Amino acid sequence: MFKKGKQSPISLLIVIKQAFKINKKPFPWSKAINAAICAGVPVIIGILAGDLRLGLLSAIGGFSYLYVCNEPYARRAKKIFFVAIGISLSVGLGTLAAPYPLLIVLIVGFIGAIVTFIFGVLKIPGPSAIFFVLSFIMTTGMAIDPSAAPIRTALVLMSGLFAWIISMVGWFFNPHGPEIKALKEVYLALAAFSEAIGSENINNVRHRTVNALKESEETLLVGYIPWKNSFLFNRLSLLNEQANKLFLEMLELHSNRNTKLPKEFGEMLRKLSMGIELNDGEAITIAPLDLQLNPEYHNFLEIIYDAEAIINIPLTYIGHGIKILKPSLKMKFTKACDKDSIVFINAVRYGVILSISTMIAFSFHFTRPYWIPLSCAAVMSGSTIMSTFHRAIQRSFGTIIGLIIAIIIFKLQPQGFMIVIINMLLTAMTELFIVKNYAVAAVFITPNALLLAEASTQMRNVSYFATARITDIVIGSIIGLIGIYITGHRSASSRLPGLMTKLIRSQARVLVRLTSNSKINNSGDIKWIKEKMTIDFMNFKTAYTTALGEIPNNEKMLEMLWPAFFSLEHISYLLDQDCVAMECFNLSDENLAQLLLVFETMAMAIEQKQVVQLKKIPIMNQIPKICEEINILQEALSIKNN
Repeated sequence: MFKKGKQSPISLLIVIKQAFKINKKPFPWSKAINAAICAGVPVIIGILAGDLRLGLLSAIGGFSYLYVCNEPYARRAKKIFFVAIGISLSVGLGTLAAPYPLLIVLIVGFIGAIVTFIFGVLKIPGPSAIFFVLSFIMTTGMAIDPSAAPIRTALVLMSGLFAWIISMVGWFFNPHGPEIKALKEVYLALAAFSEAIGSENINNVRHRTVNALKESEETLLVGYIPWKNSFLFNRLSLLNEQANKLFLEMLELHSNRNTKLPKEFGEMLRKLSMGIELNDGEAITIAPLDLQLNPEYHNFLEIIYDAEAIINIPLTYIGHGIKILKPSLKMKFTKACDKDSIVFINAVRYGVILSISTMIAFSFHFTRPYWIPLSCAAVMSGSTIMSTFHRAIQRSFGTIIGLIIAIIIFKLQPQGFMIVIINMLLTAMTELFIVKNYAVAAVFITPNALLLAEASTQMRNVSYFATARITDIVIGSIIGLIGIYITGHRSASSRLPGLMTKLIRSQARVLVRLTSNSKINNSGDIKWIKEKMTIDFMNFKTAYTTALGEIPNNEKMLEMLWPAFFSLEHISYLLDQDCVAMECFNLSDENLAQLLLVFETMAMAIEQKQVVQLKKIPIMNQIPKICEEINILQEALSIKNN
């Protein structure tokens, strides 16, 4: 299954076309305006205080707002707060380390590695380590004055906390907006799945539905505050439970009939999705079906009517009774430190290459050596080697255009509030276009970063300045590309077999825990083994996704592995739901032994790089869907990779 195959050649023209592809996401106007405010207000205060230089310095704290994503405010409050602290500490460390190039080399690698690791383990979307590195490395290029570390740190922290306030303003108007959005998407995905049952593209739709269910569960998980649990959040949590029940029921219908469901089911689910965002006191009405439906649809309709009742009932009747068990952070970080963890490998690689780029920058005495590691960090922010190549192309193009804009700006010699206006405009344009294409965003990122770093200096030779910046950026991009290619061009795919066997064995352990014969079922034990299976699946998923972007990659092997990946994801989901429901399986010792034998046979075959020998298991009444998916998984792993 994992034998080496032919590597797929990739046309440079195709890579370039992919790099300049414009995404169809809408412009984030609100975020762009808020980011401009966070960038401009500290500079305005600096001008009013009579010190533009300190105003530009404190504007670095405004980078904290750039980490805002569509996430529950409970997570956003913690994330932006710690980002503000981290960026301000980076500025303080940069000020203290400025006189010592060797110390800069070590610290920049440490900052890059540790932030990348934390963001990867906690699966926090956003720019990861880039602005921490930027804050540190830019500070090392300022006037060397270690005694200024406290005042610089304090100023940046204050502007970072201002960004925190701006990021939390939406909480007063729609405190559970992100959770509502995630749950609406789940019910829309369920509607699409109900309409796909009996069609050929059922597997792809099912995959998207599982992802939507996992996303909503994660959103509710990070949005849960044990000591402040609102009625609305409890309603959303109950509706999420109903969504999982609906999906499992549709899987049952698909398994038993494999024919199309009545189109009215999809309409019902879409009406439920519209009702999720209704205010307390408003209601929806789902008319009973007049059709003489098959009795098998009875449970499905009952769940729909229950969801309707949850939407229509006054919030005060729901109460505060919902409790959510959060996964252990200790286990997440412990598992992520494994040698096969892609998150750990990526973090170490990021830090090492960043340190090497900084060492090269200082060794050859460039005019502004910090632009080399900055470019290296930006290029390496791609999640795969292919995306790293895209970033390098995008950054090179965007930087050249951006430098032209920067030269025009500096020739105009802006002063005072004109600098504020330019800074805010460039920040807003960056946030508007970053969702469209990084190359376009880089056109605005480059002059803005140069404005912050160079505006307080008297620049006489603009041509020399532009040439030096282009040289630094090209060198940094090349270092990042070479480093990523050497250390990671086959890193993910080589770890897929080990991560897959870990996941299969974790699923077997969950099955044992959920079997009543084990006599050891308790909430703590099941929670622990469920978390371990979830982490093992996420490690495997990350490795598989990363392997798709490797250059070169074994395209044939990865395509053949897709059905197995899909089945493993589905088995994990089914077992996860059984863990949540604390549903024990009353399996006989013979049936359990047969299941465990199949799991171990698959794991050993993968370890030994052999084709899995099909051992078809009978459909057991307690776990019919799991049995079916295990057989499908065996079939996927039994295909020879010639």
